[in-house]
Amino acid sequence: MDISDSVKYVGVDDNSIDLFEGQFEVPLGMSYNSYVVIDEKTAVMDSVDANFGEEWLSKVESALGGRKADYLVVQHMEMDHSSNVLAFAEKYPDAKIVASKVAFTMMKNMFGTDFPGRQIVAAEGSELKLGKKTLAFIAAPNVHWPEVVMTAIKEDGILFSADAFGKFGAYGAEEPEGWSCEARRYYFGIVGKFGANVQSVMEKIKPLGIGTICPLHGPVLTGNDAVEAVRLYGIWSSYEAESDGVAVFYTSVYGHTKKAAESLAEKLRARGCPKVALNDLAREDPFECVEDAFRYGKLVLASTTYNGGVFPAMREFIERLCERGFRNRTIAFVENGSWAPAAARTMASLLEGCKDITIIGEKATIKISPTAETDSMLDAIADAMTK
Repeated sequence: MDISDSVKYVGVDDNSIDLFEGQFEVPLGMSYNSYVVIDEKTAVMDSVDANFGEEWLSKVESALGGRKADYLVVQHMEMDHSSNVLAFAEKYPDAKIVASKVAFTMMKNMFGTDFPGRQIVAAEGSELKLGKKTLAFIAAPNVHWPEVVMTAIKEDGILFSADAFGKFGAYGAEEPEGWSCEARRYYFGIVGKFGANVQSVMEKIKPLGIGTICPLHGPVLTGNDAVEAVRLYGIWSSYEAESDGVAVFYTSVYGHTKKAAESLAEKLRARGCPKVALNDLAREDPFECVEDAFRYGKLVLASTTYNGGVFPAMREFIERLCERGFRNRTIAFVENGSWAPAAARTMASLLEGCKDITIIGEKATIKISPTAETDSMLDAIADAMTK
């Protein structure tokens, strides 16, 4: 498949995988993208997962059309992209390996060799001339591994973005909710902690006039799709709210806290809240919940008191948020406790490490089951969240 007159797609799809990186559900599969740049010299951009080596090498050979491979650019050493570097190096013994200095150290650890005599170190601002096309390298440390480089074809405005701008799903998978839904879950699940690093790279690519983005997962982005992806990455990496609304997250043992959460959701809607996202933390995809928490600027956390603290699913949820640099949000608490409610205090304590969190004074406390007093407390929260 041709991306441009000089770039061909040679990636593979994994349609049998159930969990990406052992934790993210991927019902639409996963793509491992790779590209070949054809010019006076040829460059292959990244390899693929270990299970698809033969398929990938066959595609590379076909794209080269009988020509030799001059370079393999290794932008990212995570194993779903680097597992076939050694196989490539053996098949094309004259090809140079292009990567960051840190990546070569990782290769030594992974393959037992860092390809001495074949190394070209890609550093910030370095370039590689292929003929009419020039590969310009952009250091992108901790987006989301420390060795990452991105690569631009200067003459064409094409960016090979490593894991950035990727999404869950096979390359040709139908996207019923568009690119942003699974890209958002991917971003906050995998890259979310590194917002400052993403912001730094975004500044570097601004002057390059990028019109096509070729990530290591998901579709190639062009035109308005590329513009929209850059816009969303600007929002996500700055930890700003993307959508106006309130996300309500609850855990419930016997249904009383769930009933209160559902009642609060109705009160919010009745007050004109443009979107209310209601999430059962015990039953829904945890990373869909993380996605919603970062998407909206206002959250309500509703939990049963459990072992003198908070219900495990709520604790794990808050810990996931904190691990990803959660910040700049307004939060209200709903707690339930049969004799000594402590969930709100525990949730506040778990959030102490997050920056710019505003906890509103209104709190709803339930003693086993909701009452008229509880209803008044929920009204106060709904008022505060929608004023």
